[in-house]
Amino acid sequence: MDLRRLAVLVAALAALAGGGEASIHTYDREPFREVGNAFLLSGGSEGIVTDGADPAATPYSFIKFVNVTFWRTPEAAESHAKMAHSTGLVQAILFEAADRDNIGGSAYGGQRSICCTPDLAKLEGCKQGEVIRRPSSDDPDWPVVLDTHFSANYLSVKLEDDQVHITKTGMYNLFFISCDPKLRGLTMSGKTIWRNPGGYLPGRMAPLMKFYVLMSLAYLLVMIVWFSQYIRFWRDILPIQNWITLVIALGLFEMTLWYFEYLNFNSSGVRPIGITTWVVTVGAIRKTVSRLLILSISMGYGVVRPTLGGLTSKVLLLGLTYFLASELLDIAENVGTINDISGKARLFLVLPDAFLDAFLILWIFTSLSRTLEKLQARRSSVKLDIYRKFTNALAVSVIASVAWIGYEVYFKATDPFSERWQSAWIITAFWDVLAFVLLVVICYLWAPSQSSQRYAYSGEAADDDDEESQSLTKGSDAEVGMVKIDKDRKAGVSSAFSLEDEAEEDKRE
Repeated sequence: MDLRRLAVLVAALAALAGGGEASIHTYDREPFREVGNAFLLSGGSEGIVTDGADPAATPYSFIKFVNVTFWRTPEAAESHAKMAHSTGLVQAILFEAADRDNIGGSAYGGQRSICCTPDLAKLEGCKQGEVIRRPSSDDPDWPVVLDTHFSANYLSVKLEDDQVHITKTGMYNLFFISCDPKLRGLTMSGKTIWRNPGGYLPGRMAPLMKFYVLMSLAYLLVMIVWFSQYIRFWRDILPIQNWITLVIALGLFEMTLWYFEYLNFNSSGVRPIGITTWVVTVGAIRKTVSRLLILSISMGYGVVRPTLGGLTSKVLLLGLTYFLASELLDIAENVGTINDISGKARLFLVLPDAFLDAFLILWIFTSLSRTLEKLQARRSSVKLDIYRKFTNALAVSVIASVAWIGYEVYFKATDPFSERWQSAWIITAFWDVLAFVLLVVICYLWAPSQSSQRYAYSGEAADDDDEESQSLTKGSDAEVGMVKIDKDRKAGVSSAFSLEDEAEEDKRE
């Protein structure tokens, strides 16, 4: 594998991770890997922007090398004399993604090499034993190469602390490379600091901080409107409306936490594991409760059935499973250094989450179909109209999700080097916007009002067998209710239940 292929891998992993790596990159005796005819270590990949009309005058965008130290093996050190001057070369290569072809070369159309060989020295004019570098057409000083030489038989050598000013907006990649075959087993420690004009937040993540501010305000507005209606008609509140209130609160809490997590990241350059884990946990809870809410509504909870009955345990089990899958995936994508996760490892975490989502969609639409059939049979025109609108909204969201997944795959497949990093934030933002829009639709359809109890289960068909519960519980008579409708809230609703129906419901509970 050559440098070009490795750059593709690093860039692809960074894109999949959504820019989760910190802007202060720390290295703790990281080992170099043999790639072609070179030993190589990736130092990071980030989008960096410049500010001002004259980018060259902007001192705020930079990459700084701090205490970067290279360590070679005792065997490699002992092979040199104590008085020798230069006994090994390590080079730091910093280049923009657009200049990736200016690194490395190929002799006579053969395999591409990172380091200069005797044949390439004749063709390219490069210096044997060093990285092949051709000047950029935009700036002859780029790619930037920083040389560090081992002396005598010392085990380590320190790269001189340096700061490279970035004068052009782009996706920048840093690699540490050695072409000396005697430096096998080379390791590195230290850190590099990557900074944009607005702070340490990577360029592809910076727009998300503003996005989370807008989403927090949107959730706050919905919360104010919803809660005002909730307080006004609190005597007529349905159990399903309590769950909607919880989802709104979780959404507001999650968006606010994401903003402050990004704000901390932007000011400090690192993402504390505890804070990030807490944020993604709240997000996983919100996604889980949202999906269970949609599933419960689809089953007709509180509308065609007072409880979920025997399905409650299965719904809760599915929710717990989805929470664990979502939590693991979100932690892997947001906590710590994302480049450590291989493609196979991430695929292993994505597949359970995707499978559970597909299963939920299937269960939701199957339940919706049965609920619509029951409402049609009972000629409940008001409830039927609400559920038809809800079904249409779900169908549109599913179609939009499938279309967006296709676009996301296309976006990443056609941008292996993350050159469109400035618009990559939209990939993440879409899912939050879609979830918010669907929540607003649910709030509109089930808004608290004086007529809320018209949508509640009224026991008009107590003798109607619950086919779905029977099929999933295999005829079990023991049913556990999720939340029981308060039948004594309103006299008009209470009178709709016969003594026989109440006895039956008590049995279920």
